[in-house]
Amino acid sequence: MSISGVLFDFSGTLFRLEPDLTGLVSLAGEPMGGEAQAEVMRRLTAPVGEPGGLPERMRGDWDRRDLDPVLHRQLYTEVLRGSGVGNPEYLYDGMLTAAAWLPYPDTVDALKSLADKEIPVAVISNIAWDIRPVFHHTGAAEFVDEFVLSYVEGAIKPDPRLFSVACERIGVAPKDVLMIGDSKEADGGAARIGCAVAIVDPLPVDQRPTGLLEVLADNGF
Repeated sequence: MSISGVLFDFSGTLFRLEPDLTGLVSLAGEPMGGEAQAEVMRRLTAPVGEPGGLPERMRGDWDRRDLDPVLHRQLYTEVLRGSGVGNPEYLYDGMLTAAAWLPYPDTVDALKSLADKEIPVAVISNIAWDIRPVFHHTGAAEFVDEFVLSYVEGAIKPDPRLFSVACERIGVAPKDVLMIGDSKEADGGAARIGCAVAIVDPLPVDQRPTGLLEVLADNGF
């Protein structure tokens, strides 16, 4: 198999959400401690499954969150409130800023190495807002040919339609494409159309310095 196109997931793969939590307060209006902050972030970033704090009345909407920006905000602010956060809008609005997302140490190098080899790249993400400013903020945008976002396309990974759209837009047959992501359940859906799949661990950025470059090296880059 000769890889001539690469798809990347966004959150937990190329970037990790690391927002400013200093202003986060509990329902009682008190600053939230480190352990409570960690649990809130776990619920906010889990790639699959329903998070704790989700109200019963909204469970039927959870699987549609990445198709509708308004619904996405409603669901996540309720999850945050249900997780004991007294000012959920503070954290939600922070999540949508470019500065809240840190690139993994090798993100730009990995994308640039593919661009230098003229390997087309698409970023494919289950997301309800435009992530392109994050890439511009870090200088990575120039190395990405296409962004395929669930709320724009009307489909959510692992739906094979998203992967098919991405392959079509970069002009490479699925059998010659590598999908790199952090979720076997979501990103693994690329295998259903014939793509190779590699999974990285969505560790904190300082704990995964070369994960992307290692995957590329394992696949001949």
